[in-house]
Amino acid sequence: MNDSRDRQNFETVAIHAGNTADPQTGAVVPPIYQVSTYKQDGVGGLRGGYEYSRSANPTRTALEENLAALEGGRRGLAFASGLAAEDCLLRTLLSPGDHVVIPDDAYGGTFRLFAKVVSRWGVEWSVADTADPAAVRAAITPQTKLVWVETPSNPLLGITDIAAVAEVARSAGVRLVVDNTFASPYLQQPLALGADVVVHSTTKYMGGHSDVVGGALVTGDEQLGEELAFHQNAMGAVAGPFDAWLVLRGIKTLAVRMDRHGENAARVAEMLSRHPKVSQVLYPGLAEHPGHEIAAKQMRSFGGMVSFRVRGGEEAAVEVCNRAELFTLGESLGGVESLLEHPGRMTHASAAGSALEVPGDLVRLSVGIESGDDLVADLKQALG
Repeated sequence: MNDSRDRQNFETVAIHAGNTADPQTGAVVPPIYQVSTYKQDGVGGLRGGYEYSRSANPTRTALEENLAALEGGRRGLAFASGLAAEDCLLRTLLSPGDHVVIPDDAYGGTFRLFAKVVSRWGVEWSVADTADPAAVRAAITPQTKLVWVETPSNPLLGITDIAAVAEVARSAGVRLVVDNTFASPYLQQPLALGADVVVHSTTKYMGGHSDVVGGALVTGDEQLGEELAFHQNAMGAVAGPFDAWLVLRGIKTLAVRMDRHGENAARVAEMLSRHPKVSQVLYPGLAEHPGHEIAAKQMRSFGGMVSFRVRGGEEAAVEVCNRAELFTLGESLGGVESLLEHPGRMTHASAAGSALEVPGDLVRLSVGIESGDDLVADLKQALG
């Protein structure tokens, strides 16, 4: 970020970073450059560095500048999905024989990428409780190149002390990657806490309206940023211009949306914690959550994701999902509308039988920005 951006508050940066008025028309919103190639002024005479939209596109450039500014990084890169971003990162930094420490609570798609894809070309991985820095230290081997963290984690809402794990990684000479999807850069900025790379599914809170699929990487290391950009172009899973425009539009309201998501989630978590048919509520905003103090230290507030366990087991949890009316049964999260799902049978089915298998009685909520009264009422009737 430039010096003036460093002095601006998040809400201002979210609206203005990368959003330069169009020089020809004065349009205050970057245009959608729905174009594949660009006229050159003689061989090699590129206008603004643009030659082919896989390599660079002005709409995507605007989003990537915005992403870097929001996370306090030097380079942002936008991809076709969160998993495309993760794939690019892993193939940039890893070689056969390398090792990665992954969390014992992670998104099922991330686990599948390690267990079913990356492992096939000789990369090894092992699981650690990243909430315990000592466990992370014990899991690092001479072949370890990355420590991977989600905080808050998906779907158990675990909290990792980013600064503490960053120190463990730094002392071992390995890089720390933090998936910041659940928090968004409004609530948490891992680079400032010592992370080397931040990963996002921009499908979620960044886009915010359940109408786009995308991913992002942000780093404060210029050389690493160049390496990632080379692989982004070489591999080609980039964000299209319209998708980039939708994410950029969503980011402008990220701060106000996250405030409302968090307010509603706190109300929902409080109600669930007192409900007789709920055995456990997983929400870092509750004082009894084991990561509450760390979350309060490294996050602006506690976010819009809540998970809970239902008395009566897996079938009872499935019935809660089926009875909800205002909460839409569906995968994904972070949209303005509230969603719920059964992780064991939906987003985390790929982790069944592994160390990352989730409890069958678990329900995950993405609490939207509707009326909090209506959301609480819907969950009460769904629980019965």
